[in-house]
Amino acid sequence: MQPIKIFYFSDVLCVWAYIAQIRLEELKAEFSDSIIIDYHFVPVFGNAREKLENGWRDRDGLKGYSDHVKTTASKFEHISVHPEIWTQVVPASSTSAHLFLRAVHLLEVKGLAPASDRLLEKTAWAFREAFFTKLADISDRQVQFEIAKKLKLPKKAIQAIIDSGEAYASLSKDMELVKEHNVTVSPTLIFNEGRQRLNGNVGYRVIEANIRELLHNLPDEHSWC
Repeated sequence: MQPIKIFYFSDVLCVWAYIAQIRLEELKAEFSDSIIIDYHFVPVFGNAREKLENGWRDRDGLKGYSDHVKTTASKFEHISVHPEIWTQVVPASSTSAHLFLRAVHLLEVKGLAPASDRLLEKTAWAFREAFFTKLADISDRQVQFEIAKKLKLPKKAIQAIIDSGEAYASLSKDMELVKEHNVTVSPTLIFNEGRQRLNGNVGYRVIEANIRELLHNLPDEHSWC
């Protein structure tokens, strides 16, 4: 039986995606040979400051959103956030980080790094952790390369992939998939050829149940709908 392909859409600045990473790790551990997680990005925070200032204007603005993020994060023991999150540093856009992450992924595609190193996953997590715990402005290219250096990623190769336009093309494919599947929430999981989706803060057991249902159904089994 072919592995189940899961499209995983997230925004690197989204606290719910930051929280959900542990669920992905658990899924990969439990269904190691039965699933493939295909990572994509949705620009929920493509224009971060304007989005938050407008969306939280009547709820104390950036401070109100900061309080919301801290309250949300306090409910989960496996993560932490800086007390000045979203007030002291407000990244301009998650799109810059997503472009960089697409370039990192292309290192694997081009054979410049082994896929087993999981560079995209590791770098995305490093970006999230740097922002949420240390207030690193991960929309800044210099900050991105500083994180990449700590992960021992090849700067020249990444810069070349960005300069060539290839990273932009890869990110453009993400945007096409976002439109095709009408993704508006981070994180979003889509599987069963688009017939099933889970949006936002979905518990691990719910995700697990959906995967087990697909694994236990025959490939040509008809829907009861």
